[in-house]
Amino acid sequence: MNWEIFADPLFRLPFVAGLLIAAVLPVLGALLMLRDEWLAALGLAHLAAAGALLGLAVGAPAVLGASLGALGGGAVKSIGGARGNTAYGFMVLIGWSALLLAAANTPAGDALGQAVMDGQLYFAGWTELAAAVVLVALAVPALHRLMPQLLRARFFPRHAAANRLPAWRWHLAFDLLAALGVAVGTATLGLLGTFALILVPAWAAFQVATGWAWTLWLAGLLGVLAYLAAFVLALGLDQPFGPLLAAVCLALGGLIGAFRRPGHGRGGGA
Repeated sequence: MNWEIFADPLFRLPFVAGLLIAAVLPVLGALLMLRDEWLAALGLAHLAAAGALLGLAVGAPAVLGASLGALGGGAVKSIGGARGNTAYGFMVLIGWSALLLAAANTPAGDALGQAVMDGQLYFAGWTELAAAVVLVALAVPALHRLMPQLLRARFFPRHAAANRLPAWRWHLAFDLLAALGVAVGTATLGLLGTFALILVPAWAAFQVATGWAWTLWLAGLLGVLAYLAAFVLALGLDQPFGPLLAAVCLALGGLIGAFRRPGHGRGGGA
């Protein structure tokens, strides 16, 4: 393993940007799993990937195109009142078809499409770092305010209607926050790397955590550990980062899942 490469300043910005994203995505994943909407990670990621490719094709930053694509999908889903995984299933199909059609009809589309799929972590710069910082700055206060409302909506679904509360506001706010997180993750870590960070740590945390707070902390910790391990292994062994990140997430998830108690957790999260 080439340890000298870790001292290269070229990788400092990408490392910090990815680390910030890896700390946020699993927490969003836990909330999506709680709402039985874990497919959001894949649906929004496909829209983000298509938007990122179109953005790159016209010379715009990938993170900008990804954000517009994912935020548009999240807004339409929330305003339309859709719940569950069905809406995200349609997003997967829409985003996948748009991604491949854009790749086939833009200059260097195949190469750009592959870059979006695999992630561009090692090419991340100040734009991606700024997007990651914005994501964290928005997620921390937003989740602090939205968490009680989302938990109440999940376990007491008629509470808002009975008390004439504007439930659509916090559902829309969370949908947009999740879309932004997926967009920033997709533009930086890649489509399936982002999906792995949202799905697997949250799933593993649900299997063993004894309370909601522990679920959030464990999901975030597993996401950060998976990212750190993948970053070290990918650089040291000269391997592609996205697939290795997914593999590390699966390994950690399998390890945690082995300690699952009978009847504990939410199964597949669906």
